[in-house]
Amino acid sequence: MSNATQKNPTIALVTGGSRGLGKSMALHLADRGVGVVITYRSAEDEARAVVAAIEAKGGRAAALQLDVADSSSYGAFAERLASTLADRFGAERLDHLVNNAGHGVWAMFEQTTEEQFDGLVDVHLKAPFFLTQRLLPLMNDGGSVLNVSSGLARFSYPGYAAYASMKAAVETLTRYMAAELGARRIRVNTLAPGAIETDFGGGVVRDNADVNKMIAGQTALGRVGLPDDIGGAVALLLSPEAGWINGQRVEVAGGVHL
Repeated sequence: MSNATQKNPTIALVTGGSRGLGKSMALHLADRGVGVVITYRSAEDEARAVVAAIEAKGGRAAALQLDVADSSSYGAFAERLASTLADRFGAERLDHLVNNAGHGVWAMFEQTTEEQFDGLVDVHLKAPFFLTQRLLPLMNDGGSVLNVSSGLARFSYPGYAAYASMKAAVETLTRYMAAELGARRIRVNTLAPGAIETDFGGGVVRDNADVNKMIAGQTALGRVGLPDDIGGAVALLLSPEAGWINGQRVEVAGGVHL
């Protein structure tokens, strides 16, 4: 189905959309009239609450279970997504994919285990690569893919060597995806959040006043980020107004470590 014949509304899939940044992304997209499918690994109640919040404002949304670390499940997920698109949105394809799902590991380089490293590969690198690959047949030409990286791929905080390495790889992957998917007019960009007040990494930025103050003091705008800072940026990057932005890394971090 081409953009000329696709059915409204525009539809976005946000992985890891039950909480934190993914939740904010979903809500901001819905506020712009985008239909939203979110995935969750185990937090079904939280995911359903996000769907309910979107529906309460007159939007359309759905939640599907997916463990992005299990690439063997992607085929079955694609089938469930296709059914959801038809049943919930009256559509055959989606327009946007946001590869957001992830987890943090803090471990100094010398203490990082192979198990920790492999887990990060599965979630932060293998998933954006192979889930996107598997869902391309369900994407409209002229759509977009947004991969989520981290400010830690640009600057270095001890303890994040493995995590940041995955994000740096995703940024390279983004450029290759943009080059190869251009024939279908599918844009691919990277969004790199800075430190955000969420439960990520045990909520250290949100809950540790000393860490929060330290990062705020190194940020040009004088504070750490909030989920809505990221949700709003994602809605902007997926909008038609951003249609000429492609293959780029956009850091949304308030000017930290300039």
